[in-house]
Amino acid sequence: MATQTPNSPPYDMIIFGASGFTGKYVIKEALKFLNTPSSPLKNLALAGRSESKLTQALSWATHPNPPPSIPILTADTTDPSSLNRIAAQTKLILNCVGPFRLYGEPVVAACVENGADYLDICGEPDFMERMEANYYDQAVKNASLVVSACGFDSVPAEFGLMFNSRQWVSPAVPNRVEAYVSLESDKKMVGNFGTYESAILGIANAGKLQELRRSRPRRARPTIPGFAPAKGSTIEHQKEIGLWAVKLPSADATVVRRTLTTLTENPHGLPGVNEGAEQAERRENFWSTIKPAHFGVKLGSKSFLGVLRFIGVGVLMGLLGSFDFGRSLLLKFPSFFSLGWFRKKGPTAEEVAAASFKMWFVGQGFSDSSLASKGKAKPDMQIITRLTGPEIGYLTTPIILIQCALILLKQRDDLPKGGVFPPGIVFGPTDLQERLQENGISFDVISKSTLTS
Repeated sequence: MATQTPNSPPYDMIIFGASGFTGKYVIKEALKFLNTPSSPLKNLALAGRSESKLTQALSWATHPNPPPSIPILTADTTDPSSLNRIAAQTKLILNCVGPFRLYGEPVVAACVENGADYLDICGEPDFMERMEANYYDQAVKNASLVVSACGFDSVPAEFGLMFNSRQWVSPAVPNRVEAYVSLESDKKMVGNFGTYESAILGIANAGKLQELRRSRPRRARPTIPGFAPAKGSTIEHQKEIGLWAVKLPSADATVVRRTLTTLTENPHGLPGVNEGAEQAERRENFWSTIKPAHFGVKLGSKSFLGVLRFIGVGVLMGLLGSFDFGRSLLLKFPSFFSLGWFRKKGPTAEEVAAASFKMWFVGQGFSDSSLASKGKAKPDMQIITRLTGPEIGYLTTPIILIQCALILLKQRDDLPKGGVFPPGIVFGPTDLQERLQENGISFDVISKSTLTS
């Protein structure tokens, strides 16, 4: 556990944007661990623009019980001094205010300036990569650890890939791993409007992301045995898992690539700021079991018509999201243009409780690494693993975010001093997978089989 000092800030953690749709559920999840015997979370505060809305959110999160006495702080992304004020009072800020490309940078800047750690639930590649470009050096200098994508985007993808990777026992090696996301519910599926808005803004800013990537130094690429997989068809029928699927343009593949790149540059992972010999050995042993692979994500449906619906919504968003008037229509009428998948009011509590996810990882590779270098050898081995859990936006995301936060508070000495990173490279060697399993997210090996030509 990190050492307490007389100059420690008054709060272990502040939830910023706690009155939003997701923020309310983050409060609810955090309260499960506040002042419990083994929890490092002893002092919690809530922050946002409206004191009254934060008070209402706290009451909602504790209903039917009376709310505990938790400090309410006011801060606004348009007021840097207010953000600096809250960042100076805490070890860690959990940022739930999106879209992050519009509202996230001032919060990161305040945390880095004041040496506070920062976690968010962002799924926007351009924001994450821009924060790394703009704040990495200062974050290292001020010992501020900035980690985005600590929610359904993109911890299941990162830890699901690493779980699959660890099943390839030497001399076996993976070549590719495809993730298939299947969202399920007994009731109507309704997504977070913030996620929808972020996706539309991502379409509008795709060119800026490419500009940013071209402007940055080229980084090392992992060495993956065998040839890169063929592009394949637009619609795929994955019979082994019973899904029709189409490629999903999510942040997951980008986040995974950033972790694999950092691992290529640091083969033993990132050392902790004050880690002991035992933790250093654990970290090095963990990363020695992780084998890089080509990675992609697809959205799955049990029916062919379901995939056509995905494609229809995607085409609409792509066409209209590329110009101002089209974006205004998409944002004004989300339920119409998403065929009912998103609405401004968000899902009801019953719709949230009824939803769940399955994320399948279909890995293909070689039973012996020596086979990968023989001509145009095709993979001869397949390993399928799976993650399952509750509704992705309001249940799984808060579970992941809070467990990342608890690890950061309890094991700070074992984590990097500072910098801007994706979650996999920071939390990979910790007990995050075990914690997720204890809190309703399952990791399972489904099958190991031989592929025939």
